[in-house]
Amino acid sequence: MKVLVDTCVVVDVLQKREPFYKAAMDVVLAVSDRQCQGVLTAKSVTDIYYILRRSIHNEEKVRKLLHVLFSLFDVEDTFSIDCQMAISSSMKDYEDAVMVQTAMRIGADCIVTRNIKDYKLATFPVISPEEFLDSIKNLEKAHG
Repeated sequence: MKVLVDTCVVVDVLQKREPFYKAAMDVVLAVSDRQCQGVLTAKSVTDIYYILRRSIHNEEKVRKLLHVLFSLFDVEDTFSIDCQMAISSSMKDYEDAVMVQTAMRIGADCIVTRNIKDYKLATFPVISPEEFLDSIKNLEKAHG
């Protein structure tokens, strides 16, 4: 299963945001354990860098955290066609529409985010970390 993980899920882990931390960490562990192929967009990586740098105030530590992310996740570019296609989306948030277009183009099975409401008009599977973890468990039961 190839999953595009939204920025908020990664930041929830790195900043230990409650009450989201446990489920987000379990998503990252599923990626780490190769239960799925985790993907971030290059834009997400730059957003994560910006958010962490503002909260940690330690450039070296932030860059080390990014190295860890690069070892766990594949990183995919957002193409101009993704941006162009997102303009026609019925989704209100353009940035989220771009994420959907990128996910579709790279052949992801779903987007994992805790901001489900922002994606309610998406014509692509968007699930919460908890729903994703349930689907991983169900796949393991079916195959194991």
